[in-house]
Amino acid sequence: MVALNSRFLMVDADNRQVDPVELRYQKLKVMIHEELVDALELSMLALADHEQLSGEVRLVAQDLIREHAAGLEPAERERLIDDIMDEVFGLGPLESLMKDKTISDILVNQIHEVYIERNGRLELTPILFADDAHLMRIIQRIVSRVGRRIDEVSPMVDARLPDGSRINAVVPPLALNGPTLSIRRFGARPMQVDDMLEIGSMTTDMVDFLAAAVDARMSLLIAGGTGAGKTTLLNALTRYIPQDERIVTIEDSAELQLQHRHVVRLETRPPNTEGTGEITPRALVRNSLRMRPDRIIVGEVRGPEALDMLQAMNTGHEGSLTTIHSNDTRDALSRLELMVAMTGYDLPIPVVRQYIANGISLVVHLSRLKGGARRVMRVSEITGVEGGEIQLQDVFGFHQTGVDEQGYAIGEFFVTGYRPNCLESLKSAGVQLSDRMFEKRRIPVKMI
Repeated sequence: MVALNSRFLMVDADNRQVDPVELRYQKLKVMIHEELVDALELSMLALADHEQLSGEVRLVAQDLIREHAAGLEPAERERLIDDIMDEVFGLGPLESLMKDKTISDILVNQIHEVYIERNGRLELTPILFADDAHLMRIIQRIVSRVGRRIDEVSPMVDARLPDGSRINAVVPPLALNGPTLSIRRFGARPMQVDDMLEIGSMTTDMVDFLAAAVDARMSLLIAGGTGAGKTTLLNALTRYIPQDERIVTIEDSAELQLQHRHVVRLETRPPNTEGTGEITPRALVRNSLRMRPDRIIVGEVRGPEALDMLQAMNTGHEGSLTTIHSNDTRDALSRLELMVAMTGYDLPIPVVRQYIANGISLVVHLSRLKGGARRVMRVSEITGVEGGEIQLQDVFGFHQTGVDEQGYAIGEFFVTGYRPNCLESLKSAGVQLSDRMFEKRRIPVKMI
């Protein structure tokens, strides 16, 4: 018989305070789960009907709880049964987090440290795992669902779950503090442009300008750090691509939820356990050119595929979009140069820069500010190459002025007063924008 309700201060090996009641509960659950697996008959596991199998497993779990924890209160017993069912059919302690639609990231640093991100802010949860073996079992279950493996030989996995969530797991010997797991979740309903306006991520003038550029087949490079909202903005802008155009998307892990009906989705493939069978982004970009695309969207450019993408933008596939990790718009172009150099071709820098300037019209930079707010920090036009340098002109921007009492970044958007060169191209494509849109002014976020 196991007692759960005695509490005393408990510190783990890394000096983190751990709730002893919760830890004993997890150990009890794991013990009953292991006995339950041993007790299940093969004939029971072969049941095709999930409801019937679930009912049989619940009965076995109830018997084991009566044997090992008969003194539990009815509410605790019911919770234990539900949690054991999650251990058998779900993701154990993480199942409740996966069901919470407000959570965007689940970050398991180690067995006694699980964080979540909600509304752009990280929160430490009370969730614990019984031990490393418990967490490892959950990771292996997640990984096996997508046909991958993780162990000491292959200690790192990056993959996509059936619901679109992206998972990354690293286990010993690479992870020094035990198995670690990151789950990045995507809402069932992708964020729309109206949603971004409502939360103050951008202004209506920014939206109108970018929408016109997308409609007029201008190629965009969307830059920013991890979690800044690059993919969200890319998704939202695809609604402005004419519906009679064919799009081919290329991603490492499929995350895009394009607001378009004519889309062909391609995903890279990692090498198998023998080190063969890899399909790289570069191979997919090259193959996509044979698929009669009007536009090519590379979910994120991060290597030699940058050259092939630029070639596509310069040879009849204008209006293509991609994202890149960078600190600002200027840095995005420098990183793009570096990626072209990764191809191994000894291309002169002036040629590469001219290629970039000819292929890409606008660079949009996003950032996640203090408190979790996402903002479009810069919308810049590439105006050409002068003196061997790519010339950028800011059209719109955001300036952070401080932090409020709740710890959220505050600031204002601004219009630089620069009249983009591309307005003539927009006009010839049938899109007329008001000159007033580009008049120099400041726009407090609260006025949006």
